[in-house]
Amino acid sequence: MVNFLKSSSTRRVSDEKRCEEECKEYYYKGEIGNYNNGNGGVSSSTCTSLTVWRKSLLMSCSGFTVIDCKGNLVYRVDNYRGKPSEVVLMDASGTSLFTMRRYKTLRLVDDWMIYKGEASEQDPKTCQKKQPICYVKKNVNFLQSNSNVLAHVYLGTSSKSPTFVIQGSYGQRSCKVFDNSSKNVVAEIKRKEAVNGCASFGLEVFHLIVCSGLDSGFAMTLVMLLDQMFS
Repeated sequence: MVNFLKSSSTRRVSDEKRCEEECKEYYYKGEIGNYNNGNGGVSSSTCTSLTVWRKSLLMSCSGFTVIDCKGNLVYRVDNYRGKPSEVVLMDASGTSLFTMRRYKTLRLVDDWMIYKGEASEQDPKTCQKKQPICYVKKNVNFLQSNSNVLAHVYLGTSSKSPTFVIQGSYGQRSCKVFDNSSKNVVAEIKRKEAVNGCASFGLEVFHLIVCSGLDSGFAMTLVMLLDQMFS
């Protein structure tokens, strides 16, 4: 029994270290600095600005189309309707980058797991079932009805402390992703205004601003999660 417990503990620690290393590939491409501007948001001069269109390029699907500041297609989601149990983020060529899976829990809301690439694939290193790199919990707190925390993002599958905290209102397309350690804003969702500043594109077209230390594909995956949670 002791050997069994020791073996299980060793595997858990090994899994946590593996998840941490895999997540760093997307979370920390260099150190995330303080890119906040004077208004509590992020400075566009040090970040990547993407335009997100809540519409698939395929007529028969729902999804997202994401373009960069030069008008190039960067990401696409065109494989779901309504609230499916699995959603895949692809690059412009159709290669799967991240997969989100909903998991039923005993709580009032479900959790979401994020996988690198296709969730159904095997881990090439271990030839075993691929493990999620992180999981996301929707924040539900009936005692604090005015809380603006939307969700918590946890590293691996057994972490007790969130790596990121998402705050704001997705319904109003006004959200910020905070690094839980530094409390810095590392990504922001905001309404897209017309050039003359007198009109708005509505809720279907909006900006995703990502700081240079965070992978923009991972940030877009969080947008997809918020859309599933709050749309």
